Amino acid sequence: MATITPRKTGWQVQVRRHGFKPLSKHFKTSADAKAWARTVEAEMDRGVFVDRSHAEQTTLAGILERYRNTVTTLKRGQKQESSRINVVLAHPITCQTLASLRAADFAAYRDDRLRQVSGSTVNKELNLFAHVIDTARREWSIHIENPVRLIKRPKSNKPRDRRLDPGEEAKLLTAARLSGSAKIIEFAIETAMRRGELVGMCWSHVDLAKRVLYIPMTKTETPRYIPLSSKAVEILRGLTRRIDGRVFGVRPQGITQAFERACLRAKIANLTFHDLRHEAASRLFERGLNPMQVAAITGHKTLQMLKRYTHLRAVDLVALLA
Repeated sequence: MATITPRKTGWQVQVRRHGFKPLSKHFKTSADAKAWARTVEAEMDRGVFVDRSHAEQTTLAGILERYRNTVTTLKRGQKQESSRINVVLAHPITCQTLASLRAADFAAYRDDRLRQVSGSTVNKELNLFAHVIDTARREWSIHIENPVRLIKRPKSNKPRDRRLDPGEEAKLLTAARLSGSAKIIEFAIETAMRRGELVGMCWSHVDLAKRVLYIPMTKTETPRYIPLSSKAVEILRGLTRRIDGRVFGVRPQGITQAFERACLRAKIANLTFHDLRHEAASRLFERGLNPMQVAAITGHKTLQMLKRYTHLRAVDLVALLA
């Protein structure tokens, strides 16, 4: 039986039942206290009771911070994810308890953020919320439904399809030679490697005789070997060997800054370093490689993802038609 005791600020309810952890909760009115006690005891009788006290005492901010400190720190992309968590922590929704959160709350969050950032950014933030709540359910025994799974998602931004226009590659490389970044740009176009993979390249992973490069650390956490074109080998042979064993000896942000300066000098607009990966993947197809061969080089796990990085020009396909 439940015990309901009057207090100065309301009513205290205690439910004790064999086989269950003792429960206690405070209510402002006697009617609310009795209703909660009846609900809990009925659920215990039917064997469907779930202790929601943890969810009632824990805020969304609490599990976000716990996730950041215990899970995010173990990821390769911890800097980006920590930054995203810090952004969403500034929103009032994170002050709510997990038990009080409803789909309507996240729908309101979605609409509020869409007035500030793109649909793609909002989707990433909603994915973060959903994953953190799922982790709290599975790993931390916090019983709560995941309301993020119930709301409609905004449309993501249209995928970029920027490729180098005729003459832009020569202008870009000429401008990049002033800052010494031309070689890494050429190598990126030849290999379709990600910025982080280029930064992590070591001479010990390069076999010039077999024309193969080993990439031990990738975004997908799956090591891979990629073949090197004649031009890629030529670029590597022309580089000075560094004492630390690195091939390029630059930081990720350094690549981005040098590339942006080169584009500015070359008067090339709306081009990012990551667009070179799109360019490279498209060129591999234009050379006649099939999707599986291209995926082996680029490291894409699904053909759908590879399709996003491939933009074939109609004028280049004319010669393949009868």
